[in-house]
Amino acid sequence: MDPTTTFCPNEHCHARGQTGMGNIGIHSQKEQRFICHECHKTFSARKGTVFYRLRTSAETVVLVVTLLAHGCPLQAIVAAFGFDERTVADWWARSGRQGQAVQEYLVEQPRNLGQVQADEIRVKKQGGIVWMALAMMVTTRLWLGGEVSEQRDMTLIRRLIERVRHCALHRPLLFCTDGLCTYIRAIRETFRDPVRTGTGGRPRLRPWRNVLIAQVVKRYERRRVVDTERRIVDGTPARVETLRRRSQGDGVINTAYIERLNATFREHLAPLARRCRALARETLTLHEGMFLVGTVYNFCMPHESLCRAQKTTPAMAAGITDHCWTMQELLSFHVPLPRWVPPKQRGRPSRAFQRLIKRWCS
Repeated sequence: MDPTTTFCPNEHCHARGQTGMGNIGIHSQKEQRFICHECHKTFSARKGTVFYRLRTSAETVVLVVTLLAHGCPLQAIVAAFGFDERTVADWWARSGRQGQAVQEYLVEQPRNLGQVQADEIRVKKQGGIVWMALAMMVTTRLWLGGEVSEQRDMTLIRRLIERVRHCALHRPLLFCTDGLCTYIRAIRETFRDPVRTGTGGRPRLRPWRNVLIAQVVKRYERRRVVDTERRIVDGTPARVETLRRRSQGDGVINTAYIERLNATFREHLAPLARRCRALARETLTLHEGMFLVGTVYNFCMPHESLCRAQKTTPAMAAGITDHCWTMQELLSFHVPLPRWVPPKQRGRPSRAFQRLIKRWCS
């Protein structure tokens, strides 16, 4: 137990989410509990992880979640281990929420993306059809995020592009998508910044420079691709070719990388497999499973196309981490809370309040 690398998980504490500030001490070595000297609250070392308040051993939970993240149906795990179906479903949900927290904290940070490919997966669930939209960074094969919706509409695509916006620096960026025209409007409207002039009224939105859009439109006959058309929607052919070569090397404009990622998700998420009986009942189940498989893909699965000399994951290629994570590391990672923001008060703040601001907000 190391109190210097632990933060207070109390949302009402002034020191929440901050490490190495001297406010965390060991409350009980036997029970694995810490104490925050700022708010005087004690908390378990497992607080904020998948294993918090679970009676089952961490090794068993890790084994079950590993099987779930590699395509084993929930019903098979229930039959093999003898757990209640609701118990395994709860571990699935916990792991999905943990994966989403890790993804938003570590992956959704500004970086030079170069080329981004996006696509949607048609998923059959009990009682209907849902759509899963995914996006990835081509250079590092990093999964940038995804969204699940019952409609393949502007709302779904806009939410996906907003996640990509959180990951993007203001650098030249190439989008490669399929022929869905919704992407064009969503990209143009999302990658804009307000121009502050100091006057009243709504500020004007200025589009980002060098955001290029290319589309790959495939024509099918009898479920076979008979023709492929490559369109450049925004940008010049020379600029598009420069960004494409810089991110993927030889070849042409394509969506092969995101289509390969779609196949990985179908392989590792049981409800996504075609013509199977492991259908999901709720859209939320697919959302949680998507983040579980996505974070395992980013942090725990070495990608053969990145480096043949050593095992390299997409997170390692993107500089997020320096080693290949184990499932135990992923499920036990503590995502810090956002820092305390002092509330606005009328009048002059007291000296005690000023000391709090100086210590925890500076």
